[in-house]
Amino acid sequence: QVQLRESGPGLVPPSQNLSLTCTVSGASITSNDYYWSWIRQAPGKIVEWMGAISSSGNTYYVPYLESRISISRDTSKNQFTLHVASVTPEDTATYWCARDKQALATRSTGSWGQGTQVTVSS
Repeated sequence: QVQLRESGPGLVPPSQNLSLTCTVSGASITSNDYYWSWIRQAPGKIVEWMGAISSSGNTYYVPYLESRISISRDTSKNQFTLHVASVTPEDTATYWCARDKQALATRSTGSWGQGTQVTVSS
């Protein structure tokens, strides 16, 4: 069974860059037919899909975040990482990584990590 676990700083100063890593076990991030996504939910807001990387390494991003985020991977470690540039308090959220057969992962069809809280201090 695939398991995903998010890791990274829980507190980030404004204007700094944020990196969150998803460590995957039970499946290879290079396996066919899967996308590996990052999703977040800020307090009082809806769940927000941010982007994904495919098993072949292609990336997809929500347009309004594309200038600030990127997703990379380290296949030797079976990890993929979200990078958010120049964070603001609006980036304070719970962040999840997920696997699904579609890029826009859902709770019903995908496998999600437990989530990690990121607070941008101000």
